[in-house]
Order: sequence, then structure tokens, then C-alpha cells
Amino acid sequence: MAHFDLVVIGSGPAGEKGAVHAALHGKRVAVVEREPVPGGTAANTGTIPSKTLRETSLYLSGFRQRGLYGVEAHLQHKTTVSDFLYRERRVKGGERQRILEDLQRHGVELVYGKGTLADKRTVVVSRDGQPERRLTADVILVATGSSPFRPPLYPFGDPRVHDSDELLDIQQLPRALVVVGAGVIGSEYACMFAALGIPVTLVDPKAELLPFLDDEVSALLRQRMEALGVKMRLGHTVETVEVPPDPNAPIRLTLKGGEQLEVDQVLVASGRSANTAGLGLEAVGVKLGARGQVEVGPEYQTAVPGIYAVGDVIGFPALASTSMEQARIAVMHAFGLEANRMAPVLPYGIYTIPEVSMAGETEESLRSKDIPYVVGRAHFSTNARGQIIGECYGLLKLLFRKEDLRLLGVHVLGEQASELVHVGLLALMTGASARLFVETCFNYPTLSDAYKTATYDALEKVRSLPARTPGT
Repeated sequence: MAHFDLVVIGSGPAGEKGAVHAALHGKRVAVVEREPVPGGTAANTGTIPSKTLRETSLYLSGFRQRGLYGVEAHLQHKTTVSDFLYRERRVKGGERQRILEDLQRHGVELVYGKGTLADKRTVVVSRDGQPERRLTADVILVATGSSPFRPPLYPFGDPRVHDSDELLDIQQLPRALVVVGAGVIGSEYACMFAALGIPVTLVDPKAELLPFLDDEVSALLRQRMEALGVKMRLGHTVETVEVPPDPNAPIRLTLKGGEQLEVDQVLVASGRSANTAGLGLEAVGVKLGARGQVEVGPEYQTAVPGIYAVGDVIGFPALASTSMEQARIAVMHAFGLEANRMAPVLPYGIYTIPEVSMAGETEESLRSKDIPYVVGRAHFSTNARGQIIGECYGLLKLLFRKEDLRLLGVHVLGEQASELVHVGLLALMTGASARLFVETCFNYPTLSDAYKTATYDALEKVRSLPARTPGT
């Protein structure tokens, strides 16, 4: 039996960063990983692979060059699965190697096998063909991630019906695809395949696309996705699915209301469930939610002192970026290091085509809180760098508090949105006002210069507002 200060179960972004952060503070750390490779969903089936496939779709389709030089770019040859997955596999391999080197460099022991809690301080690791190992620890960090939820309506045993993890093992590109679920994952994949010229239909019970976004941005994203070729069936549910045994016969999905869709492949993106089955958490007193999510407090401690949980396994927001921060905070709290809390403002990046990113308030949230605000917009079509790269539909939208022009929200749609949002994010974190952007000298020509344009737009609106009289 080996004793550690910290045993982490799972080597995804949360597990890796939690382990390394503890090691940097002189703790003896082990990471238990049930898969034969490290990295979890982020490195192997989710974040990194899907974003790589997005770039591959843009490259193979010539999307960014369409019409830019007065000629239309088209596929140079028929795209194959090998073309589509080649870069994804290279990048994925590189990320796995980086994780291994990071853990090794910080003296973290990586133990392969399935970890199960025997008690509140003991993790039993079992692996086929290997003797069982028992690891004891002062602190246990559960970072086992999540897996795609599989609604029973769909026959996932058929090679033409995929969840978002299985999609990376497709044998041939679809001729026509239905994506069920218009959340972040479903919307991203719908765009990737549509960019390749594949007919895609996106189905979701919600009438609005990504309703957590600012309404204006959500509507603009929907317009751009439809222009890309994605057929929207929002506000619809799938009633029946017919998958004939003949692989050449079409799959038929019947929507509520009677509409039928015939395609050769289906992607189901109906949310995710926490990977907590078989961990022995409930037996030691850890509380779980509806889809197996671990219930935690502000510093990510479970109902059992000394057992923490972070990342997708605790549910929303289930982002790689927030998962890593959660792990850092959990480790700091567990070992009595300096007090930390999660950043008050979090960025969200959606890698659709076009990209969307946001931080802070939306117009809808400000109205619900009865906070007077003013909007500043900058369209990339009038930005010099936007014109150079052919970004005709991009938008930067800033929300300022009316009384003092303090920045309250930033929303970006278009090229490099997930990068551009960080300028506004830092302004939100520091409580900056419009003055920051007015007095900042941005490189020119750049998309970042849109911050100055959007700010001046807001200032012009403030100047044109009628003067308030007492009692109004």
C-alpha cells in the first residue's frame, strides 16, 4: 500500500491541473487513469479533437477563402475520412504526450487502472492482468469527467448512429446527417459537416438556438448557420427512429407533427452524464445528482471532508477552462493554502462557424435585473482587418452600465471570437469603464480595434439620449 498527500481519479484537464498544482506545493501526488491514454474527454474525444476537426473542415472546404480574391474556393478532391481525421489524430497524440511529460516533470505518479473508493481515504486500482493496488491519501480529488447521454430511442449499436464520442471513429463521411440536440456540441458538429458541403439538419425541442447567449447574437448565429447550409428544426422533437438493417437504405426520423427526415447517419448530442458509476462514492457518503453529478460546496468539497470533485463530473459549466480553475481552488482549500474562489466572470467559447464567445451580462439579464444600460456595436465589415480577411458578418457587442459606462458584458461573433473576448473579460474583471478602451492604443489594422469602435458607438448613443428631468 502506498500513501500520498493527494490521489486524483482522472487525468483530464481538471485532474492534470489539480495534480500539478498540488505537486508544485510539495505534495506527493498520484493520478489514477482508467483509459490506456491520459487526457480524458478533452484530449481524446471532446475539446481538442472537435476543435481540430473544425479547423480541418475550414481548411478542406476553403471556407475562409470563398470569394475573398474574386474566385470561389472549392474542395480540390473528394474528402475522405482519412483527410478529415488525419490532423485530429496528430494533434491528439501531441496533447497526450504533453500531459505525460507535464505529470512526469512535476513528479506525479500516473497509475493506470479503474479506481474505486474502498473507504474515505483509500482508492483501489484494478487493471486486467495486473495485481490490485491500494492507494491511501489525505485528500482524494474526483475528476472523472462525463460521457454522452444515450436516449433509449436511438439504436447506438448501429454503426450509422453516433454519440459525440463515437463520431471520431466514423468509417465514412455522411452523405446527409441529422444532428439531434442543438446545444454547444451539436451546433459545433453541425457546422463542421455543413462546411464540407454535407446536408445537415439540426433538431432540438428548444425554439431558440443556444438560449444562454444574448438574443441578438443567438439570432445572428442562426442566420449564419443557415447560410452555411444547416437546416434548422428548432422547437421540434424526434418521435420515432427507423434504422433498416440494409446499410444502403436511409434512416428515417419522424418529428412530432409528422415531418420525416431521411439520412444515412445520425449524431445524437443530448447532453452528458457524469462518470461516477462504479466509483463507490455513494457508499462512503458522497451525494450524487440526477445524471450522476457529484454535489459539492463552494470550494468543491463533497459531503465527505477530504473528498473533492471538479470538472464535468460536477456538471455545469463543464468547460475545460473552468474545470482547471476548479481543480486549483479545490487543491488550495484541501491543503489549507491561500484562500481562493472561482473568478467572478467566466468566458464562454462556442466553436461553431462562425465562432461565438461571451463574458458577463446579456441584454436579457440586464433587463431582468432592471439595470439601465447602453449598447455599443462594431461590425467587422467596417473594420479594416475584417475587410482584409473577408469577415463580413462579425460583430463585437459591448454592454455598458448607463450611469457610469462601466462595462457589464462583452459578446463576439466571428473570426477569433474566443480570443477577442479576453480583452473585454479583463476589463470586466477589473471593473473598467468605457474610458479604458478610449485611452487604449490598439494595433492597426486589427480586429481588437473593434473595441474602440464599439465604445465610441456607445458614447454616441449616450450623447444623443434626451436629458432626464426630475421625476422621470
